[in-house]
Amino acid sequence: MTTLDARNGRRLTARGEKTRARIVAAAADLINVQGVGATTLDDVILASGVSKSQLYHHFAGKDALVRAVVDHVGERIIQRERDALGHVSTIQGLRRWRDALVQNNALRHGAYGCALGSLASEVSDQDDAARRAASQLFIEWQELLAGVLHRLQDGGALPPEASIDQLATGLMGALQGGYMLAQTARDVTPMATSIDMALAHIESLHQHEVGQRQRPAVEQVQ
Repeated sequence: MTTLDARNGRRLTARGEKTRARIVAAAADLINVQGVGATTLDDVILASGVSKSQLYHHFAGKDALVRAVVDHVGERIIQRERDALGHVSTIQGLRRWRDALVQNNALRHGAYGCALGSLASEVSDQDDAARRAASQLFIEWQELLAGVLHRLQDGGALPPEASIDQLATGLMGALQGGYMLAQTARDVTPMATSIDMALAHIESLHQHEVGQRQRPAVEQVQ
């Protein structure tokens, strides 16, 4: 059985696919700890246990490997967020999503930040193809957040006039900014605070909408 390598159009055998996946996974782990600049192809060869010829069979050079790492990291994060956000339709569900992200990042005291955000900051000025790939992944992530907010709006928890795109952008900005603050402080508290502020704003719109719906009934009783 063979599969197609989307990057270079080559057909990969099952064995070749496993080798390529091992190289990308090893590179992703190294880059997550050391950064793109400090990670060399020799490091990847050593960590993955492949030969130099095997690495160059799959990747023309470091830029091609880094692009594959962006795809790999992004796909992993987007799948995680699909699982976490796919059926969320309440403010409480968003709070649980926030708690899970903060608790997970607290295990490392915020040291590594967001794997995708860290990658994007390193590649944006170096490789436009990698930058575009990272940008598309952030768009997909933000669309998942927008999906939750649309469900809240459809259920009457947010006012019809609320701008879902703006709210999703603000929530994503709070999340990524929180990751960065936590990473530099080695303390997850700033991340928790920044997401809480964004969620508090969303919740205030929810409370306002509930109040607007209840007011006519109260006035009628009076």
